[in-house]
Amino acid sequence: MLDNPRMLALIAAGGSLAMLLGAVGFQHLGGLAPCAMCLWQRWPHAVAVAAGGLSLFSPHAAWLGLGGALTTAGIGGYHTGVERGWWEGPTTCTSGDITGMSPEDLLASIMEAPLVRCDEVAWEMFGLSMASWNMVISFCLALLWALALIRARRS
Repeated sequence: MLDNPRMLALIAAGGSLAMLLGAVGFQHLGGLAPCAMCLWQRWPHAVAVAAGGLSLFSPHAAWLGLGGALTTAGIGGYHTGVERGWWEGPTTCTSGDITGMSPEDLLASIMEAPLVRCDEVAWEMFGLSMASWNMVISFCLALLWALALIRARRS
């Protein structure tokens, strides 16, 4: 089974599909609204799912799946750093420094702030946030895509 590049691509694409379904489940069944960066992490998974379908016709589609998995892992890593305060995130979804702001500017900033901030962890398991889990799992999926490409070259 792990010698078949198409099967590896389908498993990797299935992993991305499971990640998407999990995110939608947390959102609609669990009531956890996604922040902007959470939504950004979903698009590359959708690309990887499409690459899985395309891989049935061309083994080169695994490059697209690999790119999708690595992209969402990178966004997940960046999001993890924002959540942990290692660096600042986009000003559109994080809180900024309020030092020196007038009360009017502060109120305007609060009123313009997104409902769900990217720098707050909404859910975690074993000390890892959803963004962190996305990064870890997506790197594993990237390994499957890479293995599919290696196996395709050998066949």
